[in-house]
Amino acid sequence: MKKSLLIGGVAAAALVAAAGILFWRANSTESNYIKMHLDGKLTIPKSEMEKYDLNGDGVISKTDYYRAKLSAVFSSEEALYPEIFTAFDAKQLGRSAYHEDTGTAWYSLSASGIAFSFRGKECRITLTADSAYSMENAAARYAVYLNEELVTDALLNQPEDTVTLKNTGSETEPANVRLVKLSESASSSLGISSISVYATKDTHDQYQHDILQPEEKKPHLIEFIGDSITCGYGVDGEYGKDSFCTANENAMKSYAYKTAEKLGTDYSMVSYSGHGIISGYTNSDQPAKGQLVPKFYGQVGHCSAVIEERHKIQDDKWDFNRQPDVVVINLGTNDASYTKHDPAKQKEFAAAYTEFLKTIREKNPDAAIVCTLGIMGQDLCDAIDLAANNYKNETGDLDVRVMRFDVQSEADGLAVDWHPSEKTYEKAADKLSAFIRDWMGW
Repeated sequence: MKKSLLIGGVAAAALVAAAGILFWRANSTESNYIKMHLDGKLTIPKSEMEKYDLNGDGVISKTDYYRAKLSAVFSSEEALYPEIFTAFDAKQLGRSAYHEDTGTAWYSLSASGIAFSFRGKECRITLTADSAYSMENAAARYAVYLNEELVTDALLNQPEDTVTLKNTGSETEPANVRLVKLSESASSSLGISSISVYATKDTHDQYQHDILQPEEKKPHLIEFIGDSITCGYGVDGEYGKDSFCTANENAMKSYAYKTAEKLGTDYSMVSYSGHGIISGYTNSDQPAKGQLVPKFYGQVGHCSAVIEERHKIQDDKWDFNRQPDVVVINLGTNDASYTKHDPAKQKEFAAAYTEFLKTIREKNPDAAIVCTLGIMGQDLCDAIDLAANNYKNETGDLDVRVMRFDVQSEADGLAVDWHPSEKTYEKAADKLSAFIRDWMGW
């Protein structure tokens, strides 16, 4: 689904003087960008208003356009030709929703994002925040990698922002970009309103139809369904010292992301801190029924923050078009705060888990399903064994297996609120990837 627009550069070749050809410099990019804004074909972010308001009157007008054109004509620097793309021209990492009316793609779940390569001098990714951007400890955290090197790790704590990536190598060689949302859906979502690539005339003319290319899909896809352990809750903080905030949550350090890396697969994470099968985390004898993963499984995310001033991310339903080869479930840690050692409650949990397995199979008919638990306690591991066996007996579906994680060791460190450290996640990923590799033959 290509939605690119070519702008700029056509008139440059016609400018001939006694000393030779005068090239449009980067200001021709500015003039064309302003023209697109004036024509209503794009909106210049507020964060860039000062750059394009050349006469300083507080608005972008035709005066700014003509000033940029005039400045460009009397320059001898190379032209830069921009092309503008949507985030859906890139490879999608995890679940996402594209809003065609605004041209914005939304990313909410842990480790969701985009991956692509570009040819050119520079790439700019324009980000849009949801209503949680100004809330303390809730702004979306994201990371941007250029050619596998981290160039940005930031919080989207303003309505709009632009990430500028300079290609330090040859502009004709693809530069690889990956933007990953590090924080979870329950806190906030992140929008990408445009991707702009700037190239010189020769590069643009030679590679006009593949200035931007999505990263190739990997042979396999794993979906991880879980809670805070899958989200990477507080992994960049320290137990007893830090409190949870999006700034210390990092899904790229969780066992899920590391497992996908070890197996060389694509991934999708559907995870919410404090959530469970029949109850979210609770300090009472009553279940926290507002925090149930099965309830939100069919959505692109779930968050109370408002996006684009009119709806919420849970209004976007997931289409399940790309089917995972493996689904990993890591739920039960929060349920245990409710079930405790009550046999009746544990049986209730097992029955609900069996029903969730049926939902997962309905949505993912060919996936192998791995039921896991144990990193922060194994109280419900026997109940999960029961749930998986009941499911197989009821349905005859044998593509379901159970794997117990090892309980975390304090010697490996503890993150915020007694959550796993990166070292614990690494060990968990080793065990899970070996289990999947042995079963699937990857």
